[in-house]
Amino acid sequence: MLNIDLHCHSTISDGLLTPEQLVERAASRGVRTLALTDHDDIAGLAAARKTAKAKNITFVSGVEISVSWRGRTLHIVGLDIDPEYKPLIEGLAAVRAGRAQRAENIAGELAKIGILGSLEGAYAHVGERRLIGRTHFARFLVEKGYAKNVKSVFKKYLIKGKPGYTPHEWAALGDAIEWIRGSGGRAVIAHPGRYNLGKNVLSDLLDEFSALGGSAIEVITASHTAEQTKQFAEHAKNRGLMVSCGSDFHGPGESYYDLGQLPELPLGCQPIWHDWEDSP
Repeated sequence: MLNIDLHCHSTISDGLLTPEQLVERAASRGVRTLALTDHDDIAGLAAARKTAKAKNITFVSGVEISVSWRGRTLHIVGLDIDPEYKPLIEGLAAVRAGRAQRAENIAGELAKIGILGSLEGAYAHVGERRLIGRTHFARFLVEKGYAKNVKSVFKKYLIKGKPGYTPHEWAALGDAIEWIRGSGGRAVIAHPGRYNLGKNVLSDLLDEFSALGGSAIEVITASHTAEQTKQFAEHAKNRGLMVSCGSDFHGPGESYYDLGQLPELPLGCQPIWHDWEDSP
């Protein structure tokens, strides 16, 4: 098992644990290097870093940026970023502002099929930063008995083609990569297997990502099968990209992988942390 986890979430976005609790759980489960990558927000990094220092964990400042590309929503993880970099701060603020409008649109779509009060219900699950996402709607729908768990809510209501889905324009891929690179960080395509891209479209994405200065592909993640892990590791090697890994942990009982539970990387890959000063 790897003792490094470079993708997880706290209550700053849609996780169930505070940044401090998240780091404490990681430490108790043997994680030695951890990145906090909340959606479109970096407000939890200082608290997580302080706790990591107390727990003797190497902490990596991170973020997961929502991106629109060819009518699809993608997620780009930024690792080893500078949280004080002004263009990154401003860019993330703009992305967060769009989340409130999307939430209203989702609630409107759910109301059309008779599910009322979802906006207030979703906000009841949101942390103090008031950053709302689809996961908060999913928790409300589970709470009200519309589905048995968060994963099934997404499949039934919140993905493209389902009654609670609403399109939204996020950051441009080039902008997200520029914010990350400008802050001194590295850009990673998060859980690429989740996007259900055809062979040619995937190739176009990886080519554009590389040309824009992207650094790595997340090959180990909760939503990848063993075959997908192998497939994306090959894509990384063929394009000279590094690889990354992360549980995409949101909280106990909601995530396929817990912190400290990741399998080893495929052989022959160059990990994104290979040249970090505190390399695992």
